[in-house]
Amino acid sequence: MTASWTAFIGIGFAAGILSGLFGIGGGLIIVPALALAFGFEQQAATATSLIALLFPVGALAVWTYWQAGKISGEHVTAGLLIAAGMLVGGLFGSKIGVSLDPLVARRAFAIFMVMVASRMWFS
Repeated sequence: MTASWTAFIGIGFAAGILSGLFGIGGGLIIVPALALAFGFEQQAATATSLIALLFPVGALAVWTYWQAGKISGEHVTAGLLIAAGMLVGGLFGSKIGVSLDPLVARRAFAIFMVMVASRMWFS
């Protein structure tokens, strides 16, 4: 490992705060941090982010929102259906991702982030 344990925990902490606040984390925080700050190849950064997201991605954050009365059974159902779609979509996306040249993958990711940011800024 080229980075210290504390650096990785720091990335996770930042991603956790932003995930709990905005519902983001893996793609917008962890992947760029690993690629830019630690030199991970794009596919390796993506895979590492997916490892980090396997379980904790929202368990405590969802519990907090549930306790505050901000989500209902309908929201839980919608979230579980989205998760089912992500399960299948993740398989197909990963098959495409590992077949891409690392530079192409990095640039495609950057274009995606610019498109999302532009859409949010101007809408």
